[in-house]
Amino acid sequence: MTSTMLLQATGLVKRYPGKAQPAVDHIDLQLQRGDLLGLLGPNGAGKTTTISMLATMLRPDAGSIEIAGIDALSNPQLVRPKIGIVPQDLALYHTLTLRENLTFWGRMYGLHGNALAQRIQECIHFVGLSDCLDSCINTFSGGMKRRANLATGIIHQPELVFLDEPTVGIDPQSRYSIIENLRELNRQGVTMVYSSHYMDEVEQLCSQVMIVDNGKTVVSGKASQLLLNSGCSGLEQLFLQLTGKKLRD
Repeated sequence: MTSTMLLQATGLVKRYPGKAQPAVDHIDLQLQRGDLLGLLGPNGAGKTTTISMLATMLRPDAGSIEIAGIDALSNPQLVRPKIGIVPQDLALYHTLTLRENLTFWGRMYGLHGNALAQRIQECIHFVGLSDCLDSCINTFSGGMKRRANLATGIIHQPELVFLDEPTVGIDPQSRYSIIENLRELNRQGVTMVYSSHYMDEVEQLCSQVMIVDNGKTVVSGKASQLLLNSGCSGLEQLFLQLTGKKLRD
């Protein structure tokens, strides 16, 4: 019988040389299959470091991570095929075509031949780029690049997807398209960790929210319950109430 627990992280700590305080300071996180967690925090709060550790790209100094019942720190090679990553910095080779980018990432995940060709077609249709398959990435608009970035992150049909600012700096139409894409993926059973500064996106998408600041968890739980408990009218008000209004550059 498959466990409903997909990700369990306990006591995650990450320190960077020359910094007095840990970037991540004993963060715990649990995700059931099908969860969609909004990971929020000011600049420098530890969001990207947390995602990097959960996605096995960065080893924590302390703590444990288990994904699909597998110790991710001892066996990262076993969990990586289950993970998709949509980073803030585009995972695209700008001098290659979209087909070449998707082929590269698909092969990195072990896809070949007809299986890879089919997944490429499915992904470009999903993100609305079917007419651009053989166009070079450096001819794409910002919104098209973000949609292509999403396609590379899901080419191998991962169970768990980490998204770090996937809609930053793009037009409203592309933002809407990506949000709808993510909503559909979640309906299909894909579990997600979604980091964004756009509170409206998180309110639309995420059933659960974790707010972090100074490397620590400030609050975590169902978004609706957190708003009810706080008396706040929306996530932005709750976020400012808990993290303050001081600028974080």
